[in-house]
Amino acid sequence: MSSAPSSPATAPFDRGHTDDLMTFLAASPSPYHAVANAAERLEKAGFRQVEETAAWDGTTGGKYVIRGGAIIAWYVPEGASPHTPFRIVGAHTDSPNLRVKPQPDMGREGWRQVAVEIYGGPLLNSWLDRDLGLAGRLTLRDGSHRLVNIDRPLLRVPQLAIHLDRQVNEGMKLERQRHMQPIWGLGDVHDGDLLDFVAGEAGADADDIAGWDLMVTAIEAPAYLGRDRELLAGPRMDNLISVHACVAALTAAAAQKDLPYIPVLAAFDHEENGSEADTGAQGPLLGNVLERSVYARGGGYEDKARAFAGSVCLSSDVGHAVHPNYSERHDPTHHPRPNGGPILKVNVNQRYATDGSGRAVFAAACEKAGVPWQSFVSNNDMPCGTTIGPITAARHGISTVDIGVACLSMHSARELCGSDDPYLLANALVAFLEG
Repeated sequence: MSSAPSSPATAPFDRGHTDDLMTFLAASPSPYHAVANAAERLEKAGFRQVEETAAWDGTTGGKYVIRGGAIIAWYVPEGASPHTPFRIVGAHTDSPNLRVKPQPDMGREGWRQVAVEIYGGPLLNSWLDRDLGLAGRLTLRDGSHRLVNIDRPLLRVPQLAIHLDRQVNEGMKLERQRHMQPIWGLGDVHDGDLLDFVAGEAGADADDIAGWDLMVTAIEAPAYLGRDRELLAGPRMDNLISVHACVAALTAAAAQKDLPYIPVLAAFDHEENGSEADTGAQGPLLGNVLERSVYARGGGYEDKARAFAGSVCLSSDVGHAVHPNYSERHDPTHHPRPNGGPILKVNVNQRYATDGSGRAVFAAACEKAGVPWQSFVSNNDMPCGTTIGPITAARHGISTVDIGVACLSMHSARELCGSDDPYLLANALVAFLEG
């Protein structure tokens, strides 16, 4: 662990950043909403959207590309050459949840239900007996999309009463198909009912809807927790904490002059199920954007190779804070704590991409920002998760460092972190992007 002044005069973010994160979390119930909200913030900072199908030019300023639930944004400073390296902050927009199946209308015994599929690796029990909404995007017949967010109590996955399962407190096993289908009313089941309802909520005609990407959402608002409000509880912290911090850091860095690097935000979708998608880190999106940026500034292959070789990526994703009730599950000498600053994530088997050189880059950024930081490594007896970090490093040959915010209840419908850590992360990211 490293200690540093936590509130240097140059740090752009404070507790107000955490307040704003709460607004962002509530307004981003799906990856598509998160991207739309990120784009709105970028637009306010002077960034402009460019289409992948259009020709790009090499003008200076901020630009971004949206593809589904992913967004790539970058800022070209005055005087940037074709081989100017990139400083990338990476994150992902998706969270584990329940997603609506193609034929969603189902039910039995007089109950109307919604057929869902398990997305990623959620803590299934955290979705039980909770008021749930529905959000995502609708695809219309003309190819356009419309966002929908039903953020009121609509669905519920009811648990079996203890009287009917006397052994439940000795161990509960949930069958994904049989036990996780939410109810949303009473009566006979009719095909098309859910789509008709969602279309009405979105102000669309059900007959005009050609496809949809809908998901069940936890609607309880983010909230400060604890005697001194030192903790933050909310949905989708994995990984919208990082997306929000990356957007804030990029816009702050873009306001500076004489940047030695081209700062980049890369927020991918589908990290929770392996990143194998055209909007995931395994796909070509980031590489295409970076290459086209080089070529638009008059560069060639040699310039691209030079730019990539000098680039660094901070892959930001949440990690595990030490759990007071299960401290034996953590490494004995690595106990990240809430409000101790961002964590540097290390795994020698490259589940995280951090090496000694990456540690030095991250430490320098934290020192510049006056931000304390901590190290995380898994207990040798526990499997280690992974991130977009190793994928980015291997696919693009870009030096990558895995970092994040320490939290409890990762992959729960409602997670918990220190209320200072989001802005400490953002300050470290700004310092990194500014070089």
